[in-house]
Amino acid sequence: MIDDNGLNVEHVRHWIAQHGGVKGYPDATYVFEGIGVIEKECDILIPAALEGVITRENAPRIQTRLIIEAANGPVTAGADEILREKGVVIIPDLYANAGGVTVSYFEWVKNLSHIRFGRMQRRQEEARHQLIVDELERLDRHLGESWSMTPDFKQKYLRGAGELELVRSGLDDTMRGAYQSMRAVWHARDDVTDLRTAGYIVAIERVARSYREKGL
Repeated sequence: MIDDNGLNVEHVRHWIAQHGGVKGYPDATYVFEGIGVIEKECDILIPAALEGVITRENAPRIQTRLIIEAANGPVTAGADEILREKGVVIIPDLYANAGGVTVSYFEWVKNLSHIRFGRMQRRQEEARHQLIVDELERLDRHLGESWSMTPDFKQKYLRGAGELELVRSGLDDTMRGAYQSMRAVWHARDDVTDLRTAGYIVAIERVARSYREKGL
């Protein structure tokens, strides 16, 4: 389904819920052979369903500068080489799909410890937040009408982060760190021309370091 002006996601969602699919949606062009859609010019291309949809055959016709592999292996090895030569940046599946595995790891750690996230430091954070709020309230009283806290700031700040917010924060930090590690290798080595290779190097080096630290 294509609309050069962009799709209204909420409208599409409601249409799918009512009709069981996108066929017949009135505000876009339905394309039966959906594989052809990936050759449309776009800023970011996200192949998110099938393996091997970008091949050596159609790679020359891909019109984007950035591909994010949300599916597993959507770009074949031959296509990857062609796209790199065209200057297309590919965020590899080994990184783009790592979020679910990362959160599963958090869940595993939580189950092992039998302690929910945030419990150990919750009271200490509440006390620290209260100190800041007390100082802001003192400043509020001192400045009078020239400055005051936003009405709901105190409630939101003292509430702190819930377990879902802590998990999302941990995921955000993990993914940022992983990308920076790949990017550092990508830009530091002349023999590394893409993020996929950089990701493999980072992963192998970490496995090797783990074995060395264990004395194996």
